[in-house]
Amino acid sequence: MDTASTATAEEEVTRLEDLPESCLAHVLALTSPRDACRCAAVSPSFREAAESDAVWDRFLPPDYRAVLLRCCSGRPPPLSSKKDAYLRLSDGAVLVDGGDTAVWLARGSGAKCVALSARKLSLPWDDGEFSWRWTPHPRSRFAEVAQLVHCTGLDIYGRLPAAALTPATDYAAYLVFDVADEGHRGLSFPDQETTVAVGGRAASRHAVCLRPDDDEARKFRGVARADGGDDGVRRPALRDDRWSEIEMGRLRIDDAMAVKEEEEVMVSFEVLEWYPKRGLIVEAVEFRPV
Repeated sequence: MDTASTATAEEEVTRLEDLPESCLAHVLALTSPRDACRCAAVSPSFREAAESDAVWDRFLPPDYRAVLLRCCSGRPPPLSSKKDAYLRLSDGAVLVDGGDTAVWLARGSGAKCVALSARKLSLPWDDGEFSWRWTPHPRSRFAEVAQLVHCTGLDIYGRLPAAALTPATDYAAYLVFDVADEGHRGLSFPDQETTVAVGGRAASRHAVCLRPDDDEARKFRGVARADGGDDGVRRPALRDDRWSEIEMGRLRIDDAMAVKEEEEVMVSFEVLEWYPKRGLIVEAVEFRPV
């Protein structure tokens, strides 16, 4: 090949940054929010494409406007772009439904996260109004948390429309809780169980223990396993916000479920035996992508 042919071939090479912005935006919209931000550092043309509404509209959930309009402040924040809307929803939770539900986006993937406050959960009331005390908590996102005063049968249920979560996404449900400063009782035995069900079909069931305490469990060996063991029992983890959480189970929302308004996700926490319990503080049940 002569020198002229080589020069012509080199001139015909198209670089990525030579592509139209709309073409780059289409490609970036097929990646993830994290990848789009990384690509913005490649070149000015990539940065312009990565900042475009066409890209961030792909990462936002279809109902993001409705979420912002349901904000309990009554007035959605001013937003200059779709990226601004994404950052607003991923920087922190938006309280909706009168402040009883929190919604935000997982920053890396854009999947929706939802927290149902204690007010949105079904709590046992076997002792009437004296079972629970509603009180503000300095570390809670919500106006009130529920503190267990006394009960013998403890079971907590939560419901969420499947359409409220992101389709084709694996989720885990978590019970977010603490214990009262004055102490607790009946929360340390390995006879606790969580269940996650989607559309009436059990997705997972696990043995858990909110406050593992071998000494207390030994005092009530009759309600623990016969061999005294608790292999496979899930234990809580301490979060950065100093609440404790325990994974209740995992689920997946497919596209068919997302379009059926009647499909629900149900979660439950239950202590299987009846004996006095007190001191549990329930903040929320959270659904977060795995």
